[in-house]
Amino acid sequence: MSDDIWRRRDDTDRDVTAGDATGDEYGTDFGSEFGRIQFADEPTNEPALSFGNDTTGSLPHWNESPTGEAPTMSDDTGGEPDVWATFQQPSAPTQRPGRLTIGTDPTDERARRPAPPPRDSSFDMARDPSYDITGGHSRPQSRSAQVRRSSGGGGRSGRDMPAAVSTGLILVAVFVAAEMWRPAAVMVIVIAALGMAAVEFFSKVTEKGYRPATFAGIAACVASPLAAYWMGDGSLPLVIAFSFMAASIGFIGAGSVQSGPMPNVAITTMSVVWIGLLGSFAALILRMSVSGSVPAAVGTDTLFIVVAAVVANDVGGLLVGSTAGRTPLREWISPNKTVEGVVGGTLLTVIVVVLVGTQSDTWNNMGELLLLALVVSVMAPLGDLVESMFKRNLDVKDFGSVIAGHGGVLDRFDGFLFVLPSAYYLLLVLQPWTS
Repeated sequence: MSDDIWRRRDDTDRDVTAGDATGDEYGTDFGSEFGRIQFADEPTNEPALSFGNDTTGSLPHWNESPTGEAPTMSDDTGGEPDVWATFQQPSAPTQRPGRLTIGTDPTDERARRPAPPPRDSSFDMARDPSYDITGGHSRPQSRSAQVRRSSGGGGRSGRDMPAAVSTGLILVAVFVAAEMWRPAAVMVIVIAALGMAAVEFFSKVTEKGYRPATFAGIAACVASPLAAYWMGDGSLPLVIAFSFMAASIGFIGAGSVQSGPMPNVAITTMSVVWIGLLGSFAALILRMSVSGSVPAAVGTDTLFIVVAAVVANDVGGLLVGSTAGRTPLREWISPNKTVEGVVGGTLLTVIVVVLVGTQSDTWNNMGELLLLALVVSVMAPLGDLVESMFKRNLDVKDFGSVIAGHGGVLDRFDGFLFVLPSAYYLLLVLQPWTS
């Protein structure tokens, strides 16, 4: 503890002694080692410590009881600077020094990593709430359909009936003429129909954002009936295998996985199976007329009966469904397809199959004709529903508009794609030419 505050260098100014506060000296003399020291209880002529205007008087002795009074502070600083004022004033904001660059500047625009290329979002699932989990839209009903439903009506009355009837008659005439000429002429119609259906399908799915292997898919759909007519049903697995390989290999050369190899190869293979494979059974039925192992009329007669039965099923379903349809078959797929329409189509199918079949030398057993009519009545509506389901998923009304009043080729022949393989294997099981 320093005693500088009590010592006075100039002892001649004051003469204060330990017992006399008016003398020239002060405190107690401890010799040359310590000098004079002023203790608290010794008298002195030093002014008492005070605050402000000295209204508080001298400080009490340390062993006296506290008075409880708070000392007062004077605002008069006596001209002395206020050392705390600088801390009460707001300071200027700190200025950030300039950027220090040593060597290569990592923050330089030229040194930044290039932005990644924009991601291809063509295969992303849309966030539209109307999308279902398969990626399709829930297409709203037309006002006319809602009116029919509210009034108790239904059916497929959206067609242009005069155009549909006239176009249908032309197609029937062309088919009958080809049947009467030779099986090869019918094969030309089959190949043309499957090829056009494949073009419609790939055009529509490409329009909706898919990127299928279009060339490989169309080639496979055309090659399937040719291979079946030439080599039989044993060639069809080979066509499907090669088409899958071609579509898959084609995507190896894509730039990235954003090309969507899996969904696009899948939709390509689906078209080959749905259009190419199922449609090839028409060629297999016709092949029986040129194989030599059965009567020559077996193939052409069977295909003619099948075509007549499918057309009758569609016409009967349209007439009954549009006039008396009440109960939707599968409303989320197509509200215009009704249970009553299916019943009407079945009745007309049975009538037409019996009438046409009795004129044939191949199908001359009534029980076999009824089985064929039953197969057509079940499979034709299922094929129609499957095609409508795919159109609903793609949010399209028709796959094409080639055939006036009927939409596209695929829209017209959708029921045949399920009926043809069923009729072919029924033909092999029943062998009606032996009856």
